[in-house]
Amino acid sequence: MAFVAQAPAAALMAMGMLVMPPALAQQRIVTLSPSLTEAVCALGRCAALVGTDRHSSWPESVHRLPQVGGLADAQIENIVLLRPDLVLLGPRSRAEERLQSLGIPVQKFDARTHADLKHTLLALGRVLGEPARAAELVRRIEDELQAAARRMPPALRGRSVYVEVGGISSAASAGSFIGETVAALGLVNIVPADMGLFPKVNPEMVVRRAPELIIAPQSSAQGMADRPGWSEIPAVRQGRICLLDDARMDLLSRPGPRVGEAARMLVDCLKALPAIPH
Repeated sequence: MAFVAQAPAAALMAMGMLVMPPALAQQRIVTLSPSLTEAVCALGRCAALVGTDRHSSWPESVHRLPQVGGLADAQIENIVLLRPDLVLLGPRSRAEERLQSLGIPVQKFDARTHADLKHTLLALGRVLGEPARAAELVRRIEDELQAAARRMPPALRGRSVYVEVGGISSAASAGSFIGETVAALGLVNIVPADMGLFPKVNPEMVVRRAPELIIAPQSSAQGMADRPGWSEIPAVRQGRICLLDDARMDLLSRPGPRVGEAARMLVDCLKALPAIPH
């Protein structure tokens, strides 16, 4: 995936990103998505934030802001009290129609892939009056991804990987944002894109495809080897499981400006695993 510093307005419109004049969104912003909170701050506009969703956790300064719910339970009354010039929403938020009916400007973004992230950052840069900063951020992300890929040991490139994202049967496919990050490091995802972004997979399929590496939340560690047949999976048998705590799982899963940092984190985790036999 190549991040490019320009995106045609027609492409942004097709993604539902109706770019507002910058003057409409200069002072008071509420975000209802952690990745959008991070994007606003990466574009130098953290000081304009007056509220966020409950899951926003980066940068540290956002912890001091009022929290106004999440995707399914945005606190409309509390948002109104914050007098926002603009509310930024993710694609599955239920708050859009209600907020618009109250006369509050709303912008919705849907970043499911690396290409979507590029378009989101460029569009948001226009909305916030920071187009040059957005273009530079897009270039920096590409540089960071390439630098992380160069740090991957040759012995790991081309190896098969299974990425578990929650529970015994939820995976990140090759077509997901996480899957694209993994692919940028030269790994081959055993869950194909045609299964959907985050499909439920049959544990027996994982056994059959025998991944050499596994990336998973720490909560998956307990009992993984006890799953039927899993003790024979090369990654499990040889201890090549990259276990991520909540903060690192958030970093990996959020389609935001820290994707390069997520890639570096994965490389560090994978390099620390036992070597793959020749």
